[in-house]
Amino acid sequence: MTLSSHDIQRLAAWLAATDINRLELVQASGTLRLERRGTVIEISEADSHADAASRSLTISAPSPGIFLPRHPLHVTRLAEVGAEVHAGQIVGLLRVGALLSPVRAPCAGVIEGYWAADGAIVGYGTPLIELQAVEAGS
Repeated sequence: MTLSSHDIQRLAAWLAATDINRLELVQASGTLRLERRGTVIEISEADSHADAASRSLTISAPSPGIFLPRHPLHVTRLAEVGAEVHAGQIVGLLRVGALLSPVRAPCAGVIEGYWAADGAIVGYGTPLIELQAVEAGS
């Protein structure tokens, strides 16, 4: 399935009319990503053959809660932007009442940035952290 520029513009218009911040379509030929940046919808395409060793992915909230990029008793983030992390490493926390649940990196990579602000109320699946994933052996 290949999308025409007309189809992509229709998807962008649809996305602009919703409260969804990101839409990503993955095909064998590549990935199409539409992201809301304020009132603008940014469109990017990546060829699947461009860089098989690394890819950008979003770490999403595994449950509703209050996102904390740092432990409440510490000043530094659990994973700073640009930091290398390993699979399973705690990169954030979700506070639900008095409980702090870990948000873990699904794979090794480098933290590219944060989608959610410190103390933001998030729902299940809310984008939290952008990770440049690195496949084993690269």
